Amino acid sequence: MSRRSAVKSARKAKTEDPSGIAPRQPCPCGSGKRYKACHGSAGGVVDIPVARPFDGLAAECELIALREFVPSGTAVLPLAEGDREITLATVLPMAAAALIRADGVAYVGLQVQTRSNDVSRDLARAVRWALDAKPGDVLGAVGPETDPGDKPERLQDLLDPKATLEPTVHADFGWWMPEGSEPTGEVALSLERANGAILPTERIGAAAYWVDAGEKAHLRWVRPEPEDDLLAALARLHARGELGLGDGSRYAGSFRAHGLLVPVWDLDRELHAREWLTGVEELGARIDAALASLAAEPLTSDERRARDGLLGRQITIR
Repeated sequence: MSRRSAVKSARKAKTEDPSGIAPRQPCPCGSGKRYKACHGSAGGVVDIPVARPFDGLAAECELIALREFVPSGTAVLPLAEGDREITLATVLPMAAAALIRADGVAYVGLQVQTRSNDVSRDLARAVRWALDAKPGDVLGAVGPETDPGDKPERLQDLLDPKATLEPTVHADFGWWMPEGSEPTGEVALSLERANGAILPTERIGAAAYWVDAGEKAHLRWVRPEPEDDLLAALARLHARGELGLGDGSRYAGSFRAHGLLVPVWDLDRELHAREWLTGVEELGARIDAALASLAAEPLTSDERRARDGLLGRQITIR
């Protein structure tokens, strides 16, 4: 080896982590920090959090909504293979990871305490368990110890990536029990507590949910676009006075969840959820048009100021 090659190899050994990630690169966890100041630091976490666990799935936005803010909802999972139908659920009794009802209906829960830094991997573990479980079986939690084989799977390995979800939003958690049966013991207590905590919710568009929070109602809308592009489009509409859904609505801000942006609007709660359907459709068309215009029309100074204002109303929850 030449002296120059030896020096380059030595430098590479000093500047590259065993993971193959250069220290000055952004950390894969999505924190915004450099790798050397985050998970690449001394004592950094080996299991790097996956910032966008449902990336690559057409159902990504609905999965995020069901996990983060829909109280009682179900959707049949579009499995790529397997003979058993698996229903995805927001919450199961005692926050179980999965269960098979006495009548054989198989459920996998989304709003559970994760045991790893990859929600997609934990869900895949629960799905694999549910495919082989028997009526009455309950999986309390999942983790590395429940992997069915040597190669851990992710939800992306089990679902049809092009298939969307068609969630059903329920007024309560009565679907926990087979028709005609009555809950007892801990299940009855869990059902009572869960029903008491529900905020009235309706789906009024793709990954768009009306929620009655008491003093006011909200629209929470998980959007699939890259954050910078979506913010620019929202800023363009805001500068034009076109960011609302009509009278009685106001853009409130946004939060980040699992790698995507979720804009939120305050709504007049005196109006029924269905009365906002047209407003959501028209706003969606305006957002699409604004996104399409960005390549040919850079933001104006007024639109850049509007974007800065929108940035100040963001939070990250996952």
